[in-house]
Amino acid sequence: MVGPAGEQVGIVRIDDALRLAREADLDLVEVAPQARPPVAKLMDYGKFKYEAAQKARESRRNQSNTLIKEMKLRPKIDDHDYDTKKGHVVRFLKGGDKVKITIMFRGREQSRPELGFNLLKKLADDVAEDGFVESAPKQDGRNMLMVLAPTRKKTEARVEAEAAKAAKAASRAAEAEAERSELAEIRAAAASHPSKKKRGPADNMDPDLDL
Repeated sequence: MVGPAGEQVGIVRIDDALRLAREADLDLVEVAPQARPPVAKLMDYGKFKYEAAQKARESRRNQSNTLIKEMKLRPKIDDHDYDTKKGHVVRFLKGGDKVKITIMFRGREQSRPELGFNLLKKLADDVAEDGFVESAPKQDGRNMLMVLAPTRKKTEARVEAEAAKAAKAASRAAEAEAERSELAEIRAAAASHPSKKKRGPADNMDPDLDL
């Protein structure tokens, strides 16, 4: 039997173990039923279950739910398409996801594997700030594959995205407040300096004059 502090009590009869549990106001929990003899521990079982649930919840929260996105390129891709697809790759990596890059060869391109290899190397260099090569380029039939992994975990990327969103919302709120304050100042200035009525010809005439 194991005591509540993890100390070894030794081999005891079940009746004695139950008596010790009652005296300590604890539960007698079998923790290793397959052992010979079986191992039991004195503990607060309710507290044990609560702490175990807390640890499981924390583990799930910190688990990296990494997905694998895929991006397909041709060996002779033009600069505009390359920049567009590179942007997608960067977005995936910033989001904490892995990206499988597939170079698709057609016809005579299959005899020029160096085209795919050089393109993959260029892409890896261009996105090095956000990802690294997890699986080096390799030939797979007519295709060449490479896997990029994010430099940050998905949880970190999510926290950063939420912080950026909160900062943007705070900036908008500050701008709206500044506009309201400016409008209030304009109204206050207008109220303290009312416009004077323009004098017309009739205002200069003697009110007692009989026309």
